[in-house]
Order: sequence, then structure tokens, then C-alpha cells
Amino acid sequence: MARDQVDMTPIESRDELVAWFAAGEKPPDKFRVGTEHEKFAFTLARHEPVPYDGPRGIRALLEGMQSLLGWEPITEGPNIIGLSDVTGGGAISLEPGGQFELSGAPVATIHRTCSELMAHLSQLREIAEPLGIGFLGLGMTPTWTRAEMPVMPKGRYRIMTNYMPKVGKLGLDMMYRTCTVQANLDFSSEADMVKKLRVSLALQPVATALFANSPFTDGKPNGFLSFRSEIWRDTDTDRSGMLPWAFEPGMGYERYADYALDVPMYFVKRGDHYIDVAGRSFRDLLAGRLPELPGVRATVSDWANHLSTIFPEVRLKRYLEMRGSDGGPWRVLPSLSAYWVGLLYDAASLDAANELIKPWSAQERQRLRDEVPRLGFKASIQGRDLLSLARETLALSRAGLKKRNRLDPYGADETRYLVPLDEFVERGRTPAEELLEKFHGPWGGSVDPVFTEYAY
Repeated sequence: MARDQVDMTPIESRDELVAWFAAGEKPPDKFRVGTEHEKFAFTLARHEPVPYDGPRGIRALLEGMQSLLGWEPITEGPNIIGLSDVTGGGAISLEPGGQFELSGAPVATIHRTCSELMAHLSQLREIAEPLGIGFLGLGMTPTWTRAEMPVMPKGRYRIMTNYMPKVGKLGLDMMYRTCTVQANLDFSSEADMVKKLRVSLALQPVATALFANSPFTDGKPNGFLSFRSEIWRDTDTDRSGMLPWAFEPGMGYERYADYALDVPMYFVKRGDHYIDVAGRSFRDLLAGRLPELPGVRATVSDWANHLSTIFPEVRLKRYLEMRGSDGGPWRVLPSLSAYWVGLLYDAASLDAANELIKPWSAQERQRLRDEVPRLGFKASIQGRDLLSLARETLALSRAGLKKRNRLDPYGADETRYLVPLDEFVERGRTPAEELLEKFHGPWGGSVDPVFTEYAY
């Protein structure tokens, strides 16, 4: 989840909210990609969740990383809750159940993303191993119950934890028991943003299938390939989903701003203090009419923080966030960024993908999204299975990456990061189906080997 912003400039009008998005536009030669990934910390001895406090807890892990990296600590009250790389732009943060997140810096190539990831995991191992901590790359905790999950000392999470059961059945599972990998990409204009948003929303189920990696809950198969994706269908419909209106005429920054204004707030932050305004309207904050904060008006920080509490399949900030994929083993993490960079940053590939998705109706897009958590590659749209869609979009992505021609020091281009996804498509099996085969085969009906075979 996003770090809280600090910019107390007052917002005077709705137009300023719209302009905030437009300020993210960049010329194509300045396009970057940022990769975020979450992973579960577990005790090496007993494969249990890692608490925040104690000599072998998350706090000790963060303090060790701070000492190693020299990054700035992010604190809340007496607690360290993250680290910020003020020079490079990356950060380490905590999800509600102690999931450890690297928010990568915006970088120019997938090669840089891969190097950043390798360095992070190597540094993390150096600190974590003496503490008896390992990390697991899956989309959902395979064995731990919701009650077993630790709670991180963050004010925004307390407010969300109280609010989630009021708006859906699975929001607490989303917060405490899931992990994702995300790719963040730039746009050059409002029209470019709209085209990229539509293509990535329509094709998000393809990425969900390619990365489907959460088939276990409470130590047994849960009937889904991406239960993490299913969880989002019953978390909070006000702030999640496929944004069907984004495909309607007149879509742009203004339309997204109006959508965000209608999404209920969680909190307003002043200093280190989170004020619980869950369910209230940002429009009332704009007008200084929030009952909890009479006369207090919205700031730029309030808007940025509010946008970070909206969870559609693709999220607009000053860049676009691809949000449909399960966390996974380290080898596949750069693949997500490679897939979307190849599709969205090459004009020909983007146009071809746009033509591919244009005939789909809102109902068809929604049905594909609803089917994919259970069916994976066997989900279909307009009589076409998702496996063939994955194959076609991977070919478009590969063509886009080839044309970019960003080479590593050994002369290899970025297409090599698509290889793990090619392998899933060649076999016609999602990562989750491979996990289930192991569970029913060599693992003998036990999930426990996952802590060895899928650890970072």
C-alpha cells in the first residue's frame, strides 16, 4: 500500500483535483517503469507468521535493513514502519499482516528492475537469515488463518480493519492474507492515458491468469487458481472493479476525479494522527463540511492519500498501476513489468491490443474477470479462451520489447523476461495448477513444502 503523502497545499477547487492527474504526463523518452512486490515473512523454524515486536520480529528486520542500506526510516509514533530511499526513489513498507513490500524506484528498463529486485532480495537475506526469517512468494497465505496474522502498528490499517467488514466479506483477508506484484507505467497525454487504461483494464484478467498463484487457504485447496483475485470481488465494490465507465465517451482525468470523489474516504491525516472518517465523502472535505473536522478543508496530501485507498483493477494516479496479479517466486516478478511495458510503451503493440479489446462489451469484460480466478486459462470471452489471448498478447508484448531494443551489458534485450510466462502458456497451466499438481503428487497432500520450494 502507498506511503502517505505530505503536501499541505490547500485545494480550492475540483479543477485542481483534475490538474493533479495531468501533472503526471511525461514525454515518451522519459517513460519509466516501477515494480512493487509483496512477500510473506515466515519463521524458518516453524513456518509461522512473523510478529512485529520481539528480537526476531518485523521491527528488528526493518532496523537491520536501515542499518545496512542507510535509508531514511518511516516512523509512526515510536514504531518504524518502513524505509525510504530518498536518492533513488524506492521504499520498503509493510502491509497490514506484515507482508514486506518493495516499492521499486521508477527505472528506464526491465534490466534495471531485475537488478533492483536481486539487490533487494540479497540485502534482505543478509538481515533476515540471522533472525530466522524467510520469505514466501505466493498470492495468499497457504496455511495461516486470519486470526493467526499479526497486525502492523499503522493507523490507516486500524481504520480500514474496522471498516472492511461493513462493506464486504473478504476485505480482511485481502488486507492480512494476500500478496501482489504490481507494475506502474507512465502516460504522455490524457488520450494516451485513456487508451492505456482501457487496454490494461480489459487485459488485466490475462495477467491474473498468467500469475495465478493462490490455490491454497488454511492448508488445503480452496477451489480457485487465484483466490487473491476472487477476494477482491467481495472486498468493497465502491472502490474496486473493472471501471466500466472508463470505456464510455468522454473518459479522461475529469471522469476519474469524479469517480474518486464518490468513493467513500477512510481517513484524514494531520501530522502523525489519523482521523477516522470512514464512509464520509471527499466532497464534504473539499467544502469544509466533514462532521469530524468542521471547517477543515482538503489539501493535496488528502487527495493523494485518498487516491491510494481506491483499489480498481487498474488505478490512476500520476501513473497507471497494474493491480491484477498474485505475488510469486522472484523469477517471475520482472515478467509482469516486461509484459505491460511491451504492450503499452510501443505504439504499434498498444494499437493492436486496443483493436483486440474494442469489440468486447462491459458485460463480457466483467464476465471474463469474474471467471478467471477459478478457471485461469480456461476462462473465455466471445468464444475465445484466455490461453489463446495470453499467447497473442505475449506476442504483442514481445514485439514491443524487441522494438524498444533496450540491451543489457551482454547484448540481450528485454524479451528474455517474458520467458517464464511463455513457459506457462506453452504448458497451458497456470502457476497455481503446478502447485496443485505438487500438492496432489509429490507433496502428499501437504502444503508445507511450499515454504521450502517457493521461498525467496
